[in-house]
Amino acid sequence: MRQALGVVRRNEWVNGRYKHLTVYAPGLAQVSQAGQFFHLLCGADVTSVLLRRPMSIYQMDPGRDELHFLYHVKGEGTRLLAEKQVGHTLDLVGPLGHGFTLAAPWRHVLVVARGVGMATLAPLIASARQRDVAVDVILSARTAADVLGEREFQAIGARVFTVTDATGSSQPEAVRMRVETLLGQGHTDAVYTCGSARLTRMLGEVANRWGLPGQVALEEHMACGIGMCQGCTRVFRREGSAVHLRVCREGPVFPLAEVMDA
Repeated sequence: MRQALGVVRRNEWVNGRYKHLTVYAPGLAQVSQAGQFFHLLCGADVTSVLLRRPMSIYQMDPGRDELHFLYHVKGEGTRLLAEKQVGHTLDLVGPLGHGFTLAAPWRHVLVVARGVGMATLAPLIASARQRDVAVDVILSARTAADVLGEREFQAIGARVFTVTDATGSSQPEAVRMRVETLLGQGHTDAVYTCGSARLTRMLGEVANRWGLPGQVALEEHMACGIGMCQGCTRVFRREGSAVHLRVCREGPVFPLAEVMDA
């Protein structure tokens, strides 16, 4: 982890709600892992917005010294971030937290993403495909227009299924049926998710029933991002006991079996 001053190379709208930010930040992509995040100072200085905003890594390009972020423009911090132009500087701290685990023997994984949770899972999917691990991806969103990453994941060989609120196919029970069908086809080694408490609960139940390991990247409001303020503490089940853990420090990626309050 370190504090750095990056330079904006791209900050473009993907659709009406999301923007894709590319930052030139020498040395950071090389030490970042899928599932980790950075704490971004969205305004011009610390007086504009007091607290930094946690942002999951969407893509890493060590060859170009670039970090990519995909974010939903909805609050004061992200609105200020959306105003960043090419050439502007961006103060960032990271990489922070613990990322995803992709065990060497695994040859087939299932990923379930809701909304911008796709951005957190994108580097995991890319890493899996680089290792020739088969990936099934379920992308959930409000409407077909809000689905993110479908073509991107198909282009690298993942099998992609989309579900939406508009069609009713994104309801947890409907997604459960699709997950069960995919698992029933055999050979899935692990499951991953991000972006929805309801889908996290559902996937945890299914993974437990099938005896599969699973991981979830949790989303939480964070003040410091380094564990000092304790503001992102949640209750988890670990070694048979309820324990309080910090999402920013011990997470944001946790075993599905440990999540108690999704």
